Amino acid sequence: MGFSDYPFYPRNGGDARRFPVHGEFLRYIRDFCDVFGLMDAVRLNTRVLHVGVTPGAGDDGCLRWLVRSRRGDEVTEEVFDAVVVAVGHFAKPRLPDIKGMDKWSRRQLHSHSYRVPDSFQDEVVVIVGCHESGKEIALELRQVAREVHISVKSMADVTAGVSKMLTKHHNLHLHLQIDSLFEDGRVVFADGSCVVADAIVYCTGYDDSFPFLDTGGLVTVDDNRVGPLFEHIFPPALAPSLSFVGMPTMVVLPRFYEVQARWVAQVLSGKRTLPPVEEMLRCVEEYYRAKEMAGLSKRRTHHILFDLEYMDEFGKKYCDFPKLDEWKKELFRQTVNNVRDNHESFRDDYNDSHLIREGLRSEGWPPKEPQEDGGVPKQQPLLPL
Repeated sequence: MGFSDYPFYPRNGGDARRFPVHGEFLRYIRDFCDVFGLMDAVRLNTRVLHVGVTPGAGDDGCLRWLVRSRRGDEVTEEVFDAVVVAVGHFAKPRLPDIKGMDKWSRRQLHSHSYRVPDSFQDEVVVIVGCHESGKEIALELRQVAREVHISVKSMADVTAGVSKMLTKHHNLHLHLQIDSLFEDGRVVFADGSCVVADAIVYCTGYDDSFPFLDTGGLVTVDDNRVGPLFEHIFPPALAPSLSFVGMPTMVVLPRFYEVQARWVAQVLSGKRTLPPVEEMLRCVEEYYRAKEMAGLSKRRTHHILFDLEYMDEFGKKYCDFPKLDEWKKELFRQTVNNVRDNHESFRDDYNDSHLIREGLRSEGWPPKEPQEDGGVPKQQPLLPL
C-alpha cells in the first residue's frame, strides 16, 4: 500500500495490475528515495560486521555505539549516538530436523534459494510447508514436475484455497509431515505413505539473527522472540540509543514499519520520551504472559495477526500517525480472505465495492469495473524484470 506521504500506484506506464511484478515495487522504492533525497544517507554494498557499546559513556552520560563495516576490502570503524536495527526477517533460512536428512543424497534446498521451476522438469518434488511460499512454489512446480507432494504439520494448515488446488491438479498431493528420509530417495510421511523423490524444497520459514550485534546479553533471540523489547522496538536497558524496526509480522507493510520508524525518530529527536526502564520491562512481561495465556508459542511473539485496530491505536498513541483509510481496511480484509480461499485465482478474481474502487481511483489506480460474474477482466502476465 506504500508509504503515507507517497502513494504506491503504477507510474509512467508501469504494471497496473492489483498484484504487480516485483520490478514495479522496486521502481516505487527508487522513486521514493529520489523524491526525498534518501540515497545521500545510504551506503550500498556495505556489510556491517560489528555493532557494540563503546567503553564508557559520553559527556552527556548517554551510550555510544561502535559500528564496524566493510565495503570491498576497506574496513571502517565509526561511533554513533544511536543504532536502529532494521535488517528484516529473511536472511537465515530455518531448516527442520528430519531423521535421515543428512544422508538423503538427492537435491535439498530452502525456498530462500528457489528462483525458477525449469530445473525440476519431470521430477518428483516434495514441498515441506504449506504457507505462502509453499503454496506459490507448489503451483509453479506442478506445471513442470511429474508430481508435487506437499507435506504439512497438521491438516489445520490446509485452507479452502489449498483444497481447491489439490482438487484441480492431478499431480498435486497432500501428506502429513515427513517422518524420515532414506539414501535411496524414499520420503516416508507420518501417515505411513511413501514416495521416491528427486528433490525436497523446504518452505519452513526463517530464524531471526543478528550476528553483528553485541549487547552483552541484554537482547537475546529465543525461537524468534527478540527481547526484551518494549512495544517490539526498544530494549529497556539500552533504549533509546538502540531500537529495532520491522520485528512485527502479519502487519500492513510498509505502513506499520513507517509508524515504528516515526516513533523512533521522535524519541531520538527529543519530541517524545519513553517510560522508565522498570515500567517498560513490566509491560514486556505482561505482554509475554498474555501471549502464553492465549496459547501462542515464543515463535509467535511478534505476530500481530493483521489486527488493523491495534495498528491504528499504536500509531495514534506513540506518534500521532493517521488511521488507515476505511477503504484500505476493506481492501486489506477482502484480499486476505481471497488469498485464503482462492489461492490460485486471487490475483485476477476479486469483486471490489464502490468504496474500494473510489479509493483506488483517488490514489491513481486505473478503474476496473466489476464483471457480471463478480470478477474483473483477467490480465495477461507481464514478464518479471
